[in-house]
Amino acid sequence: MPRLPDGEGLPRVPVHPRQVTTLVVSAAVIQVDGRFLVTRRQKGVHLEGYWEFPGGKCDAGESLEDCLARELLEELDAPSRIGEEIWTTTHHYPERAVELHFFRCELLGPPRPRLGQDMQWVARKDLATLEFPPADTELIRQLTGFS
Repeated sequence: MPRLPDGEGLPRVPVHPRQVTTLVVSAAVIQVDGRFLVTRRQKGVHLEGYWEFPGGKCDAGESLEDCLARELLEELDAPSRIGEEIWTTTHHYPERAVELHFFRCELLGPPRPRLGQDMQWVARKDLATLEFPPADTELIRQLTGFS
């Protein structure tokens, strides 16, 4: 080990912790007749079994709105009209961080789950009874009127 002039050893430089990947995700808040469209995360994916607002990861260079329109078409076989962004949050999970953008959306056709995922329309008052990922907690609180 190299020595300093006073005979002391050089201090060890701490190794930086592994960089955590941040995923940018767009999600759709679709409400019809007081009910919200939610889907269940499939087996084998991060947070499997949790309910979520449909959407997904943005590709490099893709706008949030384009990402969401693409994801809704891929997942639900439905064209959509992407509205205003209503909530943004970043949540740190042990293995990744998620920057999540929620948009008010309208489907321009009936949704049909294309990936075999469960889908349901849930009344506002019942949203809090479903298990959503921790990143969705504040949005669920706002949608259900709890603070």
